[in-house]
Amino acid sequence: MKYEQLAKDIIENVGGKDNVNSVVHCVTRLRFKLKDESKANTEVLENMDGVVTVRKSGGQYQVVIGNHVADVYKAVVAEGNFDAKKPVDADGADEEDKGNLFDRFIDLISGIFTPILGILAASGMIKGLNVLFVSLGWLEEASGTYQILNATGDALFYFLPILLGYTAMKKFGGTPFVGMVIAMALVYPALEGIPDTAEPLYTLFAGTVIESPVYIEFFGIPVILMTYSMSVIPIIIAAFFAAKLEGFLTKVIPSVVRMFLVPMFTLLIIIPLTFIVIGPIATWASQILGEGTLWIYDLSPVIAGLFLGGLWLVLVMFGLHWGLVPIAINNIQVAGADIILPLTFVHSFALVGAVLAVWIKTNNQKTKTLSAPASISAIFGVTEPAMYGIALPLKRPFIFTLISSAIGGAIIGLFDTRQYIYGGLGVFKFPSFINPEEGLNTAFMGSVIAAVIGTILAFLLTYFFGGFNKKEEKSTSEETSQPAEEKIEQNVKNEVIESPLNGEVKSLAEISDSAFSSGALGKGVAIQPTEGKLISPVSGTVSALFGTHHAIGIETERGAELLIHIGMDTVQLDGEFFKAHVSQGDKVEKGQLLIEFDIEAIEKAGYEVITPVVITNHDKYKVIEIEAQGKVQIDDPLIMLENEK
Repeated sequence: MKYEQLAKDIIENVGGKDNVNSVVHCVTRLRFKLKDESKANTEVLENMDGVVTVRKSGGQYQVVIGNHVADVYKAVVAEGNFDAKKPVDADGADEEDKGNLFDRFIDLISGIFTPILGILAASGMIKGLNVLFVSLGWLEEASGTYQILNATGDALFYFLPILLGYTAMKKFGGTPFVGMVIAMALVYPALEGIPDTAEPLYTLFAGTVIESPVYIEFFGIPVILMTYSMSVIPIIIAAFFAAKLEGFLTKVIPSVVRMFLVPMFTLLIIIPLTFIVIGPIATWASQILGEGTLWIYDLSPVIAGLFLGGLWLVLVMFGLHWGLVPIAINNIQVAGADIILPLTFVHSFALVGAVLAVWIKTNNQKTKTLSAPASISAIFGVTEPAMYGIALPLKRPFIFTLISSAIGGAIIGLFDTRQYIYGGLGVFKFPSFINPEEGLNTAFMGSVIAAVIGTILAFLLTYFFGGFNKKEEKSTSEETSQPAEEKIEQNVKNEVIESPLNGEVKSLAEISDSAFSSGALGKGVAIQPTEGKLISPVSGTVSALFGTHHAIGIETERGAELLIHIGMDTVQLDGEFFKAHVSQGDKVEKGQLLIEFDIEAIEKAGYEVITPVVITNHDKYKVIEIEAQGKVQIDDPLIMLENEK
């Protein structure tokens, strides 16, 4: 059998036949459910010819093969004497097994942030450089230049909920602009400024840990105001409930008035609900956290450092850190120094170390490109690009960052390092630790030691245990992403791939499926189709046609390998609403009808129809350029490929 040896090697390195509960395949990967994932030898698999990479998601151990996955699957089933079960789609898990809560939460957050990673990193760089210019004396904070640069770098972070309102609502299947309006209400200046300009009407739970001043009411219901700018979790929770409510309203409201009544009722219900419910919960949780941290510090500064240093980034994600900021400010004003915020100081340096290790080790070009600016901005204390763009999606660097930050916090607590002025982030926070009377004392040196150890520890943990694909880049004629038996000719020719659909061109980053949006399955674009006809954009051979007819692979006459995947999760439709006009192995001509699909029925069933068009052997080309933007018609130039030779 052609793939017999590859199948044997794969089974051996997933822990053997006895470690496999089941195996299925999708368009590009084998999906194992293993009894014990720790028995799998991930590093060996990732370095194996015929394996692109390995991913763990949704309770599945995924061995990415590429276009030849169907043949490899047959060999694996035969070699292991497994039951050939129905394949699942490219997004991962069956309904009954979506992985543990932590994995699902991180996948959700990173998926929501994926579309804004580039601009997130750019804004962090601008913000960090502006702080550097002031520190070097090149700019004054009162100057117009500083103010404009500050607005340029800080705008995304201040209004981050608005962008997340769009991406989160889209992720949950709702109308993105409804999510944006919900976020706009949360950061509405007139509401955010009320606590600074008005006296409270009354105070709830006076004298308790959750004492909360009330400045406004909503139909007699008290509203506890908090700062939502730069927050993450509140808008994501609001978007989740908004998408569910919108779906319900769409079903019960007549179509003739649905266009304006659905968003109107969604906003009228969700926005007050967010202010009344999410706000108080976050506020009270912050206050309890602040009191709890002071209690732990009195018990043991080292334990407090471990606790607060290790959890600081998680607290920031949920907006709970605001409960500590007023305590810190009050400590500085009343006692002359704060003992709380110094415990969180090392988190930005730990991120720097982790992301630098990612930058050195990763073979993913997109991740490598984002890592450099993200690490630089983290040095200056702007951690969002590094956390949301790199560490959190990769999971292990995020965990190692938390561990290293916890160790750093413990060191800060051990040295009893204190903060004497409020302000400054990252490297610019060091001056705040200088004792006005004693100068650079032992406590100050403790902050330096903690930062150095936190950086080095996070770097080493991520470098050696980050789970990266260590497969070396090869400059020979070998194609390492395919089995040795199926090496294709390296002399691919220049080619223009035309649009196979009528619709609107989208970036791959806009796709909710991380396998496509990250570029792991190939480079290219996505199309939001307006007509349910997929036309062959090239002349070639159908190299793969999935059984449910929602995805097709084509090898062109000039050597390009093309994958077209109609919609997200559409494999679950079992071929309903799809009609294939070709079979695997067929020769096709440019302009030939490949697949028909019912857009309205697919969307009504709850699935996206956005369609990625990717070049899976993109590494054969020196240049891959997207030729189309906005609306596109069948036969319009879409992707231009240039050979290295």
